[in-house]
This record gives sequence, C-alpha cells and structure tokens, in this order.
Amino acid sequence: MSNLILLHGALGHSDIFKPYLHTLSQHFTIHTPLFSGHGDQSLPADGISIEKYTQELSDYCKENNLTDVSIFGHSMGGYVALCYAMKTPENINSIITLGTKFDWTEEQALKESKMLNPDVILEKVPQYAQLLESQHGTKWKLLLPAIADLMIGLGKNPPLENNWNSIHTPVQIMVGDKDNMVTTEESIRVHRNLPNAKLAVLPDTKHPMEKVRPSLLLSLIKDYWNLS
Repeated sequence: MSNLILLHGALGHSDIFKPYLHTLSQHFTIHTPLFSGHGDQSLPADGISIEKYTQELSDYCKENNLTDVSIFGHSMGGYVALCYAMKTPENINSIITLGTKFDWTEEQALKESKMLNPDVILEKVPQYAQLLESQHGTKWKLLLPAIADLMIGLGKNPPLENNWNSIHTPVQIMVGDKDNMVTTEESIRVHRNLPNAKLAVLPDTKHPMEKVRPSLLLSLIKDYWNLS
C-alpha cells in the first residue's frame, strides 16, 4: 500500500482529518504528522519558518523510510508539500492542496499576521481561543506570534514564487469558492504555472477544514487519485 501524508495548516491539527481516515485508510497507509509548535509538539526556541517545516517533512519521510508518497495538504500544509516536492521530487507521487495561499507579499503577510494577536482573539473570538487551547495547550499564545513571524518571512521571501515551472510533480490545486484567505484567482494562476496541475473549485466552501463537506472533498480526492 502506498503512503498518504495528511498535512495540517498553520494553527491546525491532525485531528481535522478524522472524518477522512476510515475511507482513505482503505487505499493508503496514512500518516498525520504534526508540525512543531502544534498539538503536543514543542515550539522551537529559534522560531519556525516554511523552510523549517519543509525540513520537518523531509525528516519525517527519512525516519519512516517513505519514498512512495502522496500528500494532501490543507492551507500551509499544501505550501510545505510543494516546497518538499521542489527539493525531493523523486519521493513524491502527487499532491493535493486545499485552501493554500500562494500570493505572499510583505504587505499581505503583515495584514494576515496582525490577526494573530492572542489578546484580541481571547476578547473577540473566545470560542476560537478555547479551540486553540484544546489543540495546542497553553503554548497557543506563543504559537500565534511564531506563525505571524513565519508569515512575514514568507512575505519577504516566498520560496515557491519563481519556481513553479520547476515542480513537475502532478498536483491538484483546490480552493473553496467562499475562502476568505485564498482567492480563486491566485489558485488559477498557480495552476497555470505548474507544468502538471489540475484545478478544482469547491462550491459553497470556506477556508477552515472543519467547514469543508467531507463527502464533497472525498469525492474529489477519489476522482483525482482514481480510488474506487
């Protein structure tokens, strides 16, 4: 059985994939690693970056001897998957990204990162603060500024930006039509610049993984990977 790695997004958790495990495990050996700082993984003292997360994925594949890999990445997880494909194409069969933001500029990154203030979230979106604490423990307040720094780093130097045509791995770019973080336009642009890509726009679908309808997503996954 070939391997499928499910990668969560920034501030996400591998728990978001629970509704999909039963079906997907009939076709793949499933891996759900957590990026550092998320869940029970400690936050590195020297901070986090897309490069560091790409290295973590690379290390995970080496430690588990994974060379026959497909990846599904939600949001930032999709970005990391593509960075890994750029560096280690021989290990990857194909990638599906969902809700992955590709247009990173310094201005955009600053705007996004300003939303990651723990005190503001506690005051204005207490339910979200509770969710973050339940998934990541009390360190969620440290994880937010670390993710903000990661975004600012991405804005200054987006590693994928001028390298799309070097990624020959088959990719399906997917985006929800009601995603307020990722535009359909940026998804189409990347789809056109990747040599071996398909595109799917999910109707009536917002950014958070828990807002995606599992039946819809599973049907698209099965279609792309020819799963019966």
